[in-house]
Amino acid sequence: MPAKAVIVHLDADAFFVSCELALKPELRGTKCAVGGRERGIISSASYEARACGVYTPMPTSRALQVCPDLILLPHTFGLYSRVSRRMFDLCETLTPVVQRNSIDEGYLDLGPCGLADAAAVDAAMRGLQARIWDELSIPVSIGIATNKLVAQIASKLCKPRGFVSVAPGAEAAFLAPLDIGKLPGVGAKTETTLKARGVAKIGDVLARSESELAAIFGDGWRAMVAMARGEDFRPVEVDREDAKSYSQQETFGADVGDFAAIERVVKRMIDELLPQVRADGKRARTLTLKVRYGDFTQETAGRSLPEASDLEGPFYPLVEPLLRKAWTRRRPLRLVGARFSGIEDGPAQMDLFAGETDEKKRRLAAVLDRLNAAGGTARVRHGHQI
Repeated sequence: MPAKAVIVHLDADAFFVSCELALKPELRGTKCAVGGRERGIISSASYEARACGVYTPMPTSRALQVCPDLILLPHTFGLYSRVSRRMFDLCETLTPVVQRNSIDEGYLDLGPCGLADAAAVDAAMRGLQARIWDELSIPVSIGIATNKLVAQIASKLCKPRGFVSVAPGAEAAFLAPLDIGKLPGVGAKTETTLKARGVAKIGDVLARSESELAAIFGDGWRAMVAMARGEDFRPVEVDREDAKSYSQQETFGADVGDFAAIERVVKRMIDELLPQVRADGKRARTLTLKVRYGDFTQETAGRSLPEASDLEGPFYPLVEPLLRKAWTRRRPLRLVGARFSGIEDGPAQMDLFAGETDEKKRRLAAVLDRLNAAGGTARVRHGHQI
């Protein structure tokens, strides 16, 4: 990657809550969170609620204990994916090289923009940040650097509405004073261990000898040194598989080991993705789940239906066995994702032996999708309680 590449990491602030507050602006500045009241978890919390100790994915019951005046907002089905698409569509008005990394964050390569200098880059990105707020009422934080690694760390430093630009050649100096836990893959437990061994800041990595680093990090010490220097040669990858698959993933603020909580997150993803499938006049045959651990290793598991479907019902029963199959290491997860593939065109064929059951469900789904698109807050989807 050229030394003067301009890579941007855009990260929406408290995305689910921000989407709900766009519908309910009178609640801005309050302690609020998106989540289920019964047997639920907190999917997203406002910064006011976070200041009281509410975090993702805390059980809702615990959140109400630490913050008794917390305002709980139900998920608005279809809203988050719709806002996410519009947000990234706005990004693509600036550059065609946009990587939609997850529903609320992604990377932009400004190379094709032909911006002449740092001032022009900053002006363009501040303009994009303002436009996303003006048109969607979604606050975003932005990090600008020569590569993905540094841009991502920069975007998360000054949330919410952060804007941090790292000049070419200043990557190592920028990272050096930051806590070692700011590096991807360094979780809370690893950070504690490293600090006990005298590696508290990212710059401490570069101050150690090779033998010391090998003793601390093992075979991965060279990769750790590269990260501490701010080196990253991964390109921004444009995903053009929208017609072939539908996917969503969520990175947790803290690693999650609660199986039931992860299962609920996956079902919520199904509720978000299938309205897109229906809106495109498609059906999906295969559901694949992805889990990623704190050390960034990941596993997947998938299963196909006998016939493609655009309804939630056939896919819900697959979630538990697929999650157990993918989650082979009983360690907390950093990320979980769901993907529908095996996409087929056209309406589902009528099953003459199944009566009108599926067709009634499809008509109900279409009604709920229209309500959600209009800003409704349906809380039950085909037997799945949020």
